[in-house]
Amino acid sequence: MNATVELVEVSARDGLQNEPGVFATADKIELIERAIGAGVRRIEVASFVSPTRVPQMADAEAVCAGLKPRDVSEVCYIGLVLNKRGALRALETQVHELGAVIAASDGFATRNQGRTSEETVEDALEIIRLARSAGRRAQAVISTAFGCPFDGETAPSRIGAIARRLADSGAHEIGLGDTIGVAVPSHVRRVMEEVSSAAPGLPIRLHFHDTRNTAVANVWAGLEAGARTIDASIGGIGGCPFAPAATGNVASEDVQYLLDRSGVATGVRLDALIETARWLSGRMGRPLPGLVSRAGPFPSAPRPD
Repeated sequence: MNATVELVEVSARDGLQNEPGVFATADKIELIERAIGAGVRRIEVASFVSPTRVPQMADAEAVCAGLKPRDVSEVCYIGLVLNKRGALRALETQVHELGAVIAASDGFATRNQGRTSEETVEDALEIIRLARSAGRRAQAVISTAFGCPFDGETAPSRIGAIARRLADSGAHEIGLGDTIGVAVPSHVRRVMEEVSSAAPGLPIRLHFHDTRNTAVANVWAGLEAGARTIDASIGGIGGCPFAPAATGNVASEDVQYLLDRSGVATGVRLDALIETARWLSGRMGRPLPGLVSRAGPFPSAPRPD
């Protein structure tokens, strides 16, 4: 396992995208700034998608304009995009990195992106080319990498084949998304082995939803298998509008607690994540799924015998 792990904060994008009421632009900016204040150095700030399909992201440009300008060496702002149109929008803002999305299954690809799975691969390759030609970083997440709500099981060999094409494209990272929270640790290790074999040396990022209460266990299994980066969402909020029963992301504070107690460094402060989760709960007017923000912290590492 790597001695240090990078946390990518996704609450401002994946966390909020499925919320029914509009979350104010100023509150999104405050959420991002609070995460940065906690020590997060890579953060999804918005998605550049159709506002008619994802109304919560209609203010993507306004959010980006309201953020403090920062060099990518200090903080990396990520903009999620699904196609060329979204990529061109994102490149007009200050985002440092474009995140493309590939759907591993046709059922989800059709509903989420209006494309076949193979077409989403081609779209991602074009997004990566556009980003690189503009001097920005680019990566892609393979969604439904562990299972699809419409097509069922996803073959690990399919994920490996996509990963190989991403590696050839110049992507700086491959993300594996458990869109509907069906993965278990043994499955995570199997898919990780497939991707590592298909794209040796390319960093792997993991994105888990906690739909079936396996996300924290999956995080640990992924780190043991060599993942370097974990997506998480403050308070455990999130979901996908186009995937039935896709509940929240693994909570940032829950992941940070796991890593703190295990002696794995992230550079992120657990107390600040807990404080932000409680602030976010107040803004949303309800308790949030994250557990550590409700239970409270504990000493950062077990005492020696």
